[in-house]
Amino acid sequence: MIDGGGGLIRIGELSSRTGVSVDLLRAWERRYGLLSPQRTAGGFRLYTEADQERVARMTARLAAGFPASVAAQLALASGGAEGAAGEVPSPEDLLRDLAAALAAFDEAAANAALDRAFAGYSLEMVLGEVVMPYLQELGRLWTCGEISIAQEHYASSIVRGRLLGFARGWGSGTGPVALLACPPGELHDLGLIAFGLVLRAQGWRILMLGPNTPIASLSDAADDLTPAIVVIASMQPDLVEAVRGEIASLASRHPVALAGPGATGGTAASAGPWLVEGSPIEGAKAVATSLSRGRIDGVALAARRT
Repeated sequence: MIDGGGGLIRIGELSSRTGVSVDLLRAWERRYGLLSPQRTAGGFRLYTEADQERVARMTARLAAGFPASVAAQLALASGGAEGAAGEVPSPEDLLRDLAAALAAFDEAAANAALDRAFAGYSLEMVLGEVVMPYLQELGRLWTCGEISIAQEHYASSIVRGRLLGFARGWGSGTGPVALLACPPGELHDLGLIAFGLVLRAQGWRILMLGPNTPIASLSDAADDLTPAIVVIASMQPDLVEAVRGEIASLASRHPVALAGPGATGGTAASAGPWLVEGSPIEGAKAVATSLSRGRIDGVALAARRT
């Protein structure tokens, strides 16, 4: 069990303490560098309390719905950040650090801020308290002309890349299917990605068509896939209004919800779908709750049919 004093243990004992099989521990060591064993003169691997703590963080992140590769990164980053700082920074501090890094075009610092955020908090918390507030402020600054297009594009690309890392494999599983898209002309899909990530955490399968999707193509996909819900998100009301008739046709065959600042009650009422209100996090949880009951209702997901 324990070899040579000093708290070193063999992999069998590590498996017993953590509830993770020996084969899986070896795979995590080989693929992700999660464990850092010492070796005896006879070649046996011996593991420390720090290895055990990393395994515990890894399993916690897996239980929260993170892919294994991301869970390992967070487990490793969490150990370094917490050991150095002694405590996890507040969401407000992380938001400030992220904004400062992206304003300075400092990719390494931005990713470090996001690493600390994801290591210290749940995905839902980071989305709701750090990522979405940052994106809202970014949009405000761009609208007011206080930042350049280059700054907005750069910041969005960094955040989008990190969120899509969590989206790996989000279409797998056996849960209900959500088909997500932005209408023609809409290039901003970060809110929709956040919506999908939260819905995925509720056990859903996510099929993301992304920005600038023709409604005809979305309709074809919906006819083929018969999703539990189709969500169309836009920042601009005129883009939704331009395809109102096509959305109404789609909504006559499939459950459709409009989301984002561009989704208005008036358009939803005339086009036939439902309106997702509130933040992407609130909207996704409302969709999951409502459809789990076999209907679309509730406060954040309001029926707009006439």
